[in-house]
Amino acid sequence: MSATLHEVALAFPWFFPVCAFVFGACIGSFLNVCIYRIPKGESVVHPGSHCGCGKPIAWHDNIPILSWLILRGRARCCGRKFSFRYPAIELVTAVLFVACWMLFPPAKALGGMVLVSIVLCATFIDHDHMIIPDAFTVGGGVAGIAVSLLLPGLHDQAHEFFFLASLRAGVDAVLGMFVGSGLVLWIALVAEAVLKKEAMGFGDVKFLGALGAFVGWQGAVFAMFGGAIIGCIWFACALVWQKFSGRAAGGARLETPDGQPTDQVGLGVHVSFGPMLGLGALLYFFWLQPMVDGYFESVRFLF
Repeated sequence: MSATLHEVALAFPWFFPVCAFVFGACIGSFLNVCIYRIPKGESVVHPGSHCGCGKPIAWHDNIPILSWLILRGRARCCGRKFSFRYPAIELVTAVLFVACWMLFPPAKALGGMVLVSIVLCATFIDHDHMIIPDAFTVGGGVAGIAVSLLLPGLHDQAHEFFFLASLRAGVDAVLGMFVGSGLVLWIALVAEAVLKKEAMGFGDVKFLGALGAFVGWQGAVFAMFGGAIIGCIWFACALVWQKFSGRAAGGARLETPDGQPTDQVGLGVHVSFGPMLGLGALLYFFWLQPMVDGYFESVRFLF
C-alpha cells in the first residue's frame, strides 16, 4: 500500500496536497460549528447548519470557502451577512493541513492535523469568551495521548516493534502533559502570590497540558515562554496603535480586573492567553522543533 501511495505521489505530486486542502477546508467548516455552538452548550451534530434567521442552509450553499465567495458573504435565504471569519478559519485550516502533509511523514502529519484543529477551536473560543472548554483541555490531553499511542511518529518514535514505539510515544505525551500543566500552574501560583490577584486562568493550565501531549515537554516549555513573548509583542503593538490612532486596540477580548469587558489595553487588563499558547505550540511543531530540541540537548550536556 505504501509503495502504491508513493507511486501516486510521484506520478501526481499535486494529488495529496489537494486532498489535504479539501479535507482541511471541510474540517475547518466543522470547527466553525464547534466554535459557535460548544460555548453555548449546543450539539455540534443536530440541528444541521442553519442561517441566523432559522432557515436551514442547503448543501450547495455550505461548501467550504467557495459558498461564501459565490454568495458574497450573504445568506441566500434572507441576505443576512456572514462573517468573513468563517471562510478565513476554513482557509487557515486547509493551509495548515497542507503544511502538515508537505512537511512531515504521514503519521506525524495526521497527528499534526488533530493538533491544529484543537488549537484553532480553543483559540477562537478563548478569543470570544475568555474560556477554553474542557473538550479542548481535558479532552485535548486525552486525544494527545491516544494519538501518540496510535501514531508514535507524532513524537518521532520508530521501532521495528510497534508496541515499543507506541509505548515511548505515550510516555512522551504523558510527560509533556504533566510538564506543561505543571509549569503553567506554578507560574500562575507564584504570580498570584506576588500580584495578590489571579494572574492566569486554570483553563490555560489544562490547555498547555493538552498541547504538551502533542508536542512533548520541550514543545510545552517553548509554548509557554514563546507564548509570553508573543503576548508581549502584541501588547506593545496594541498600546502603540491605541495611542496614535485614538481607537481601541483589536485582536483579543479584554476584561478589567473585576471581569467587565473593556476595549482599552492597559496594565491590569485581562487578555486571553490561550491563543498565544496555541500559536507558540504550532510554531514549535511546524518550524522550531529541531532548534528548540537542540538547545535543550545542549543544556543537558552542560549538566
